[in-house]
Amino acid sequence: MRALHLTTLLPGPSALQVTTQPDPIPSKNEYLISIRASAANFFDLLQIRGKYQHQPKLPWIAGSEFSGVVISAPSGGKYPVGTKVFGAAQGAFATKVCAREETLLPVPEGWGFKEAAGLFVTAPTSYAALVTRAQLKKGETVLVHAGAGGVGLAAIQIAKAYGARVIASAGSEEKRGICKEFGADEVVDYREKEWVKVVMKLTGGKGVDVVYDPVGMVNQSLSCTAWNGRILVVGFAGGKIEEVKANRVLLKNVSVVGIHWGMYAKNEPEMVPITWKGIFDLIKQGKFRGTVFSGQYTGLKEMARALEDLETRKTWGKVVVDVPEEEEKARL
Repeated sequence: MRALHLTTLLPGPSALQVTTQPDPIPSKNEYLISIRASAANFFDLLQIRGKYQHQPKLPWIAGSEFSGVVISAPSGGKYPVGTKVFGAAQGAFATKVCAREETLLPVPEGWGFKEAAGLFVTAPTSYAALVTRAQLKKGETVLVHAGAGGVGLAAIQIAKAYGARVIASAGSEEKRGICKEFGADEVVDYREKEWVKVVMKLTGGKGVDVVYDPVGMVNQSLSCTAWNGRILVVGFAGGKIEEVKANRVLLKNVSVVGIHWGMYAKNEPEMVPITWKGIFDLIKQGKFRGTVFSGQYTGLKEMARALEDLETRKTWGKVVVDVPEEEEKARL
């Protein structure tokens, strides 16, 4: 097979090289998937540099999110050969990957491989944050930071599906336009010094009920959060982990709520199928669509460029690379 195989840690994505590797051999509990699309994530950038919290032992194949077709299945498995699936497993920047059943789901009806490849991480993170953790109610106002990112666009759609008013923040006119395309009612430029005042004006001085923060903007957001508001700590894409003064949380009766979707499978496994059912219901109702960036990346050789564009914030939504079936037979 073809793969982005690492024998040493790299300084950055430009150092990634496509090589020929032996086909992976699935265990008795694993599926073998022919990959048709692979999604790029910020944690992939950390992992190739050796800075991620979950580092495989060298040598290893990069990547996690993918979609593709089942080419071998374990005895008694629910996905027969030929099933279109999406999921996550170490080694997704390749033409083949092994994955356990609990890390796979069927590609939604009417969806392509590219759209499905970017679904496994972003959609459940945003759904669990807003629905499970924040207990979002119809009529509430949600502020979604980095609204044009993968989790941001998922959060906008889910909040709208639950009857919320959405204010999205983004750092460029293009990205604010993308937020509007995906359903945001209002947009603000978080680079502007007075963005908090803009949010307060948009809410008639009340502030927002829920803040969805994958960046690290809790302290600023506290200034525009309503009484009984909930601030969702989703991640730290801004690169800094904040320290929050507890008296500010107390004075507004605010809850600062963490969401670590990746640990639900271990700590609350019963919530995983509930979450996915909610997402698939929204898809069937036409209230949730794929969030794939419009740029074209075809072939594993393009993964380096895709990751560089992601890192330099030239993209929006989910960055996904097509992995054509013919690549399996391509020559170096």
